[in-house]
Amino acid sequence: MGLQATSTLSVDTARSSGGRRKIYPWIVFALAFGLLLSDYMSRQVLSAVFPILKADWDLSDSHLASLSSVVALMVGLLTFPLSLLADRWGRVKSLILMAVLWSVATLLCAIAQSYEQMLGARFLVGVGEAAYGSVGIAVVLSVFAPRVHAMLAGAFMAGGSFGSVIGVAIGGFIAVQFSWRWSFAAMAIFGLILVALFRALVTEKKLAAYAVEGSAGAAAEPDGYRAPVSTLFTNPAVLFAYIGGGLQMFTAAVLLAWLPSFFNRYYDLAPDKAGVMASVFVLLVGSGMVVCGFITDRFSHDNSAKKWTTAIVYCVISLVSLGIGLRLGTGTAQLVLLGIGAFFSAGCSGPTAAMVANLTHHSIRASAMGTLTVANNLLGLALGPFVIGILADHLGLLRALQLSPLVYIAAVVAFVAGKRAYPAGIRRLENLQKAPAMDA
Repeated sequence: MGLQATSTLSVDTARSSGGRRKIYPWIVFALAFGLLLSDYMSRQVLSAVFPILKADWDLSDSHLASLSSVVALMVGLLTFPLSLLADRWGRVKSLILMAVLWSVATLLCAIAQSYEQMLGARFLVGVGEAAYGSVGIAVVLSVFAPRVHAMLAGAFMAGGSFGSVIGVAIGGFIAVQFSWRWSFAAMAIFGLILVALFRALVTEKKLAAYAVEGSAGAAAEPDGYRAPVSTLFTNPAVLFAYIGGGLQMFTAAVLLAWLPSFFNRYYDLAPDKAGVMASVFVLLVGSGMVVCGFITDRFSHDNSAKKWTTAIVYCVISLVSLGIGLRLGTGTAQLVLLGIGAFFSAGCSGPTAAMVANLTHHSIRASAMGTLTVANNLLGLALGPFVIGILADHLGLLRALQLSPLVYIAAVVAFVAGKRAYPAGIRRLENLQKAPAMDA
């Protein structure tokens, strides 16, 4: 009773301080969002210094691609198990450890003396960043009312693109003005400063005191029923959503990794200016994720099956725009088409997440989102830059980039199949939701 009274008192105390009650959740969001920016700045700064590393260490494009893809590969492999571990060990402690690891690993990139040392440091960056997205959004949503969760989740996800923009733009500038080593060092220092602030202001006790009833991460429903984890993989419609979502990230990942090199080689821009130019397109990718999600919500408010349609449309627009744009000569027309393609290149992210949420039981929805993250990384973020790097060694970078939009065809096939399987998938979910009542 004493423990319960103390817990109740702490919650009441937090809620009675009206100003702090409203401000603290936004402090949590700001710090978590800042660390997400640091996450992607540390990941994407490499793209800004590709041309310099290629010249300094005489690296092939496949070598450069492996330095980029190893991070996404680790994220894809470790997101699910590390998310489960964070739920048991403590989310705040886990986030702090993750951020320290990727920041220190980024510092190791700054002092690397060879390709092998850089690859090892980038491996550690990937380990540190693996579960930050899933655990970070769980922490944020836990202190906000459910009515604003969709908006916050969308803003949090788009933070990855914004962090990429900052990392590429600032990294390229620092590399030219000082050296590529200082590009990595600056990202590491920024991350460690944010870790110190997060550690000082966010604790498990404070999160518990400010937790909102019914928020993400609630342990269980009143009936205590938890759907089998196997249902994440036995519903064909969900599987098609995973596959389509991962494949649509392929070309978006290629743009994030290779646009600085594209502008350096074919527009004759110095690495800093190439990074700034590429950052504009990366910003379009992130903005497109937000806008396309909004359009999808408005278009499908009366019929959730229409989300599949919007995903197909976004893929087709990117396929056509990038397919034509990359075959034009350098100039304004090419840049306009590349901009349109970039805007819609990851537009399926919101619809795909909504499809997965609609088709999975509430008790394992977080695991479903983790599975989608794995698919996005293994099929898109890791595979895309690496495959294009290998092709670039044999065909040239431009020819390799011209082939990358063709992956949207496979994504469209997956989304069309998913749309056909969707009604049966909904029926499967309805039967699963009736299971607790039948057991009772």
